[in-house]
Amino acid sequence: METLDCIRTRTSVREFSREDIPDHFLKELLEAATQAPSAGNTQEWVFIAVREEEQKKHIAEAAFGQEFILHAPVVVVVCADLERIQVAYGERGVSLYAYQDTAAAIQTMLLAAWEKGIGSCWVGAFNETRLKGALVIPTNIKPVAIIPLGYPADKPAKPERRPLQEIIFKETWGGKWEN
Repeated sequence: METLDCIRTRTSVREFSREDIPDHFLKELLEAATQAPSAGNTQEWVFIAVREEEQKKHIAEAAFGQEFILHAPVVVVVCADLERIQVAYGERGVSLYAYQDTAAAIQTMLLAAWEKGIGSCWVGAFNETRLKGALVIPTNIKPVAIIPLGYPADKPAKPERRPLQEIIFKETWGGKWEN
């Protein structure tokens, strides 16, 4: 699949088939995530890959009962090592760069998954305290997203996107985009 086709067709998947994701594919997706850019090349992201049903149950509960998480063969919890980014960039690293960097890693992973026919959903709604407790995450590590991964049970419709004329300005705020 061409890169732009992958970007244009990727959508959130919340219904997964029972087919498992082989470990070598999961490793490829996680390696792809580590190729994302990061502030000063700090690479403060950390990934927790979960396959055990009991652990996925705890994750779904922490995610306010989002049951579809249970049906994904693999759930990846993406975290930021706040100490690592703080050493390099202080408070701005903790309050901004950690989120930018993990977001870049997540998007790279989602696209790599889609290219292999693996669906995903970026889950940001969760109780951080419950999630950290369930996965025994240290205090300096901040969970940023939960990413269920699995082969789609069906082909979900992609939501429409806003027209470029509404979201792109030319030269200054409000400058009309003509294309």
